[in-house]
Amino acid sequence: MTILILARDLDPSADAMVTVLRDRDVPVCRVNTAWFPAQLSISAELRGGRWSGALRTPEHCLELDDVSAVWYRSPEAYQMPAELSSAERQHAFLEAKYGLGGVLSSLPVLWVNHPARMADASYKAVQLIRAHESGLAVPETAITNERDTVKNFAARGRTVTKLMGSNTISEEGTRKLSWTRVVGDDDLADLRGIEVTTHMVQRWVPKSFEVRVIVIGDHITAAAIYAGNASSYIDWRSDYDSLSYDLIDPPEQVTAGIRSLMRTFGLVYGALDFVVTSAGEWVFLEINPGGQYGWIESYTGAPLTAALADLLMKGQL
Repeated sequence: MTILILARDLDPSADAMVTVLRDRDVPVCRVNTAWFPAQLSISAELRGGRWSGALRTPEHCLELDDVSAVWYRSPEAYQMPAELSSAERQHAFLEAKYGLGGVLSSLPVLWVNHPARMADASYKAVQLIRAHESGLAVPETAITNERDTVKNFAARGRTVTKLMGSNTISEEGTRKLSWTRVVGDDDLADLRGIEVTTHMVQRWVPKSFEVRVIVIGDHITAAAIYAGNASSYIDWRSDYDSLSYDLIDPPEQVTAGIRSLMRTFGLVYGALDFVVTSAGEWVFLEINPGGQYGWIESYTGAPLTAALADLLMKGQL
């Protein structure tokens, strides 16, 4: 049986996983959906209630019946031929999404994670509700495109703003990043354009440190993240070089809440972020069903790749 890894071409975590599985003599096939249709093709027929056939690349032929688990790491979008018109590319892309994507999504194997479950879990507004229902503390939050709502919310206490989707914007060949930041008086004095889309504002939680929790099946690893300067204290992603780490154990009630949250979303992998206050309270910020773990493994020595390989090899929870 073969483990299928769906990942982009440049991905050190996927590279490491391929190495570990091969060292264990486990058949593995790595595919980037961006190869379709130039370097990837599919032939599938409905037989006995499941899709059978093959994925083919210039180097490999993977029989769908041989797939025992899928790691949906971070594949890229299908790349339609440039000679097609814009309308033709859009049409071809949608047919690939529902055809190739549909066949793969139907495979009755362990997914880490299934793309439909990842899509469900991508809404931060839903995450906060589910986290609360799972017994986790969550910060006071507002989502709005109205100026008065932002002003009234900020008037009640220190406030931060953060994006609900990707924090990366590519424009005219330039990659721009947006970090969590404190809403100041200058921001409140000029809220032009806020009506164009929704924005999240959230109550600042006074922090002692933050925690990245990696959940792999039943395996939970928590790494405390200590900021080394003012910028990383607001958002640790803004300066990785200033950070330091320790492996810690979450309180029992937090562990129970994490497991409940994973179950409610149907996830078997998750990267969760928490703030820990000086009083020791763990406050949930978000869960990323495809979040990074490689740098935590590198700095702490936690055997996360091995744990994920164990899960994929089992093919079940």
